[in-house]
Amino acid sequence: MGISLSIFSVENKVVLLTGGGGVLAGEIAKGFLNAGAKVVLLDINEEYLKKRIDELKTIDKDVAGLKCNVLDKESLESVKADILKSYRRIDVLINAAGGNMPGATIGIDNNIFDLEFEQFKKVTDLNLNGTVLPTLIFGRAMADQKSGSIINISSMAVSRAITRVVGYSAAKAAIDNFTRWMAVELASKFGSGIRVNAIAPGFLLTNQNRTLLTNPDGSLTERGKSIIALTPFKRFGDPEELVGTVIFLASEASKFVTATVIPIDGGFSAFSGV
Repeated sequence: MGISLSIFSVENKVVLLTGGGGVLAGEIAKGFLNAGAKVVLLDINEEYLKKRIDELKTIDKDVAGLKCNVLDKESLESVKADILKSYRRIDVLINAAGGNMPGATIGIDNNIFDLEFEQFKKVTDLNLNGTVLPTLIFGRAMADQKSGSIINISSMAVSRAITRVVGYSAAKAAIDNFTRWMAVELASKFGSGIRVNAIAPGFLLTNQNRTLLTNPDGSLTERGKSIIALTPFKRFGDPEELVGTVIFLASEASKFVTATVIPIDGGFSAFSGV
């Protein structure tokens, strides 16, 4: 007896994405919409959120967007109430809110002792607590219904010491631990229907980091050259290449998978360079 491809189905699942106005969340949302899921984007920036929703409405006019602060419990509780009123359940939470800040990055001509510590705290707060708090709020609904999939965003900055991005790296390392801890906690106390995993994207070429990795003429910067040299695929990734793994983690195809961090990196995390 063969396995039906229906185990990969996410049709009609209610999928929440924090950081919904961002590039990665937008591409992942497209994948879920094309697969028949019901998608709700959450973001604190209403301008970015509206732009993303307008773009996604060409795929599904019912895609929803709600203003939400992932660091504010009252904001999250209010949004959860609205979502449960409209959809009755929450099947998938993708914690895509996060990112780096210039002040928490070590400048080319600086060292760790030049770090702006307040900026470091802002980056770790957003990337760690901005995942922990939504997980606690929306995960409660999953615990009540005894099912759900939570997907966090890790980074290559966990497995290797990526120069300059100290705050971001520290926060993402904590995300790996929180993913495993929360997976054990929810399975142990609320049953095997709830899973918590993470993906660790490699270096994706987007408008946000294009100037860091490529020159105006399209050639690679020194940082870009270093990354490609350590990537067996010898190219950067595309945001859409995250979609397949995320849909797998959201579907019944991964129902015995929890506490994992899956690299999507063209081999970067495995390659020693020799």
